[in-house]
Amino acid sequence: MTQHYADTRKIDPTKGTHLPDGTPNDNDRIEIGPTRLAFREWETAGLTLPNLPRMREFRWKRLTQAIVDRGWAGLLMFDPLNCRYATDSTSMQLWNTHNPFRAILLCADGYMVNWDYKNSPFLSDFNPLVREVRSGASMYYFATGDRGSIVAREFVAEVDELLRAHAGSNRRLGVDKIMVHGLKALEAAGITVEEGEECTEKTRAIKGPDEILAMRCASVACENAITVMEKAAREGIPQGNMSEDDVWAVLHAENIKRGGEWIETRLLSSGPRTNPWFQECGPRIIQPNEIVAFDTDLIGSYGICVDISRTWWVGEAKPTNSMIYAMRHAHEHIMTNMDMLKPGVSIRELSFGSHRLDDNFQKQKYGCLMHGVGLCDEWPAVNYPDSWVDGAFDYVLEPGMVMCVEALVSPEGGDFSIKLEDQVLITETGYENLTKYPFDARLMGQA
Repeated sequence: MTQHYADTRKIDPTKGTHLPDGTPNDNDRIEIGPTRLAFREWETAGLTLPNLPRMREFRWKRLTQAIVDRGWAGLLMFDPLNCRYATDSTSMQLWNTHNPFRAILLCADGYMVNWDYKNSPFLSDFNPLVREVRSGASMYYFATGDRGSIVAREFVAEVDELLRAHAGSNRRLGVDKIMVHGLKALEAAGITVEEGEECTEKTRAIKGPDEILAMRCASVACENAITVMEKAAREGIPQGNMSEDDVWAVLHAENIKRGGEWIETRLLSSGPRTNPWFQECGPRIIQPNEIVAFDTDLIGSYGICVDISRTWWVGEAKPTNSMIYAMRHAHEHIMTNMDMLKPGVSIRELSFGSHRLDDNFQKQKYGCLMHGVGLCDEWPAVNYPDSWVDGAFDYVLEPGMVMCVEALVSPEGGDFSIKLEDQVLITETGYENLTKYPFDARLMGQA
């Protein structure tokens, strides 16, 4: 016998009790995380891994300070991504998005309570910042039936008790998303409900050092998954029996293999189905000498979103001149707009100073020029000038923000679209493009 039992219980037998990201090297641990494949790829890429306990403390401190700055007694969160940000623990994330059974209360003194699924109170055990775990936050109709108002009053009584213990007479509470019964119960208890989503979005917008390291890891993992998907597409499509779903399934599988979590959309289409954009992938068999375009919208390693887009030409024939022009135009669009990114530039300046698409691409252009990204697509949004709303985004970029720069070049009435998108970190002096995946050389007219 050459392998010790202690090693079989490790995620990586070559490491000690803890992995390089500061988490337990234990196959039976509760917290989810990257796989051996991801760790090997990151080591090969020479990446520095985040320290997750330090990252969790940064988020907790930042969110607590945001509560104090607003003069609130606390912040009550139901959005699964806000719960993840506050605790770094997960619980059936996608199911929780439409059955909100989970809640986090963070008090102004930093005391944090997690209401979780009653059968899984252990899911936050790894994080000492979660001081209590309870159950009973489910106020949706499927769970409560016609007793929703009663359940809501019971839940709010617990919130009220905690606020009195940790915030005294302060009755101002930030709340992100809550069921109607819950909102009414809070107000009936004399609690002043404030807009919590503004707080969480702005808090999450600035990434700390370890969050940036985590995003670098997630980006490499995502791009390695895309590489496998592209290889499968270029080998499979010429055989005439590969569907859009077949191609997209490769990205899903490769994401999971690296400890990724889910993909938010199904935005991959081919040939004429790329125009208009936003048709989701389906059973269409992709033909040789067609475009394949996609938008990852991928929640990857460490729960970090990697939101990038590419368009490929798959086949031996030459793309049409109109496709090559559109591809170059899209590339110019994102690169020109990216060059405006730096600390202190206003969102208004980005909107009104942006590269202008040709007239025939205006009607079907993308919904925004840029948007923030972190645990998912996040605040802020940078709209095109014709969609600008005064007062909606009167802010400036700051170091630590991460922006996705978009381009959709889609001729009205055409039979193709070009979709490109890169993910960009705002630095102290400018920006760094985190996206390294190449642009299709044939569509760029370079091969």
